[in-house]
Amino acid sequence: MSSSYGDLNQIPTTGASLETGRQDGQNISGITASERLAETDLQRVNHYHSKIESVSKRTGVDAAIIAAIMSRESRAGNALDPNKWGDHGNAFGLMQIDKRWHSPRGAWDSEEHILQATEILCSMYSSIRQKFPSWSASQVMKGAIAAYNAGPGNINSFDSIDSCTTGKDYSNDVVARAKFYKRYEFSNLQY
Repeated sequence: MSSSYGDLNQIPTTGASLETGRQDGQNISGITASERLAETDLQRVNHYHSKIESVSKRTGVDAAIIAAIMSRESRAGNALDPNKWGDHGNAFGLMQIDKRWHSPRGAWDSEEHILQATEILCSMYSSIRQKFPSWSASQVMKGAIAAYNAGPGNINSFDSIDSCTTGKDYSNDVVARAKFYKRYEFSNLQY
């Protein structure tokens, strides 16, 4: 289903890099790696299903994309330290809101946290839309996902969208995970 943020099914993806694909001890890359990582996180992500659904309805962002960012950023909470921080103490919660750029709101796994992170994604969408006015809504969403990780100033073309992202695969991995979640978990949500 398409929204003002484009159609997830129209976003091309190559999936995870080999570096990302090795997170669970397997020597794989591409869409297969992203799907296996997403599947590993599925039960944990599903724990937040109602919060993700609520934020999706409030923002218009596809719930599967929110779930995929949660999976990529914190493995749905599994990769956080005991105080619920990651990135060497710089990023907070399920969706890793970076304290160097934002003041985290809410508990690490609250709807308020998920909403703040999704609002950040929406602001990245606006920045990428302004920077690349000729891109389709789906291209802008892929750019916004990359910018969520690397900042809009580091997105310079669609062909090199992940050149400055963590693992050089962030948006491709998130999109592949989102497509997995769309098929298997979040396909019944309305946006």
